[in-house]
Amino acid sequence: MEYFSAIQAAELISTVFYTFVGVALMGVVWKVIDWLTPFPIMKEIEQDQNMALAVLIGFLFLSISIIIAAVILS
Repeated sequence: MEYFSAIQAAELISTVFYTFVGVALMGVVWKVIDWLTPFPIMKEIEQDQNMALAVLIGFLFLSISIIIAAVILS
């Protein structure tokens, strides 16, 4: 019970706020990547089953999320 009393409302609100900021930034990054590529990424991954592109996009999102988390925490 002491653990829950130690959590303050400001910490909870800031956690929720920064979660939405991080998700919004990831959405913006996705739109920019989709806009910059000369081919439709979703078609390549879903219909043509381009696994290399899927892995590349996955690693790209992982690296972008680590950068966003570092910026938010600093």
